[in-house]
Amino acid sequence: MILCDAGVLLCLVDRTQPQHQIYKNLVMGVNKPLITTWACLTEAMYLALHRGGWVMQKQLGQMLLDNLLTIYEIQSSDYNRLFVLMEKYQDRPMDLADATLVLTAEKTGFYQILTLDSDFLFYRIDNHVSFEIIK
Repeated sequence: MILCDAGVLLCLVDRTQPQHQIYKNLVMGVNKPLITTWACLTEAMYLALHRGGWVMQKQLGQMLLDNLLTIYEIQSSDYNRLFVLMEKYQDRPMDLADATLVLTAEKTGFYQILTLDSDFLFYRIDNHVSFEIIK
């Protein structure tokens, strides 16, 4: 599985994004399912609403229905870790969606990520492992 950030989710459904076709081809080419979090999907849905309305939101939802996208469920026992991460990276600053992706990497061992966010060059999994950003 490959982690997927909100920006790439939007890019996959928004044909006006300069990198739309690049990411669409990349996702089809790697032939691995994408995994994200509710926080990232919520962010992407919000952006999609303002960019393309319900039509674009429906395309995101269809990714879930077609099992092209899986949601990693954050547990209440993980909340503290999210806030530890956000405090650690407050100089970036790290938002909640990014923190959930770092946590997901820590819990699943999936280190490959699709992201437009350069902050993932600085975030560390388990405080020492770098993400492998797929371009």
